[in-house]
Amino acid sequence: MGNFKSDFLVASPSLVSGAGRLFDWYGQFDEYNSSRTSAEADAKAIASDWSIVGQDISYAMAEYEAVAAK
Repeated sequence: MGNFKSDFLVASPSLVSGAGRLFDWYGQFDEYNSSRTSAEADAKAIASDWSIVGQDISYAMAEYEAVAAK
């Protein structure tokens, strides 16, 4: 299972992009992760959410096994 992010539909700013926004008076610099349709965006978000739930369960099981082994 990969390492998924729950905020993939929003922009991930950096120091350089933040500095660039000082000179972006017309909002041309804004770019967000997009999907072709709203259904595709929903499917991506749901898949990401369930992947994160799976990661959390896997982490909890590993923690439980580590504690139970002591």
